[in-house]
Amino acid sequence: MHTLIIILHIVICIALILVVLLQAGKGANMGAVFGGSSQTIFGSSGPGTFLGKMTTAIAVFFMLTSLGLSYMSVQKGSALMKGATGRPAAERPLPAAPSAPAAPEAQKSAPSLPAPAAKAPATTQPPVSEPGQKAR
Repeated sequence: MHTLIIILHIVICIALILVVLLQAGKGANMGAVFGGSSQTIFGSSGPGTFLGKMTTAIAVFFMLTSLGLSYMSVQKGSALMKGATGRPAAERPLPAAPSAPAAPEAQKSAPSLPAPAAKAPATTQPPVSEPGQKAR
């Protein structure tokens, strides 16, 4: 169904372009102004021509197919989440934390003492002299 509407839409687009290009512009009789034409230049030219009515009809079908395609694309996109079940992530309970590995028996019997803190090596830095001064 979707493919059929796309094909119909493309055919309508081509037909609309052709019908618009076949029509004569409103200024086509402008050269007749100097010859004394009885029609007005930019005013109404009487009842609508066949091509004018055809343009209106094709434009209506173009709009209808455009709306149909947009509606179908919205429905197609919402079907993605229709099968999803469950609560939102904010409401789900967190999984339990993994337990710590069991210690060997030898380590269980030995008293647990804190590790001694390592001393940082003492470093002395030479004094920083400003540019242009001699070091002492």
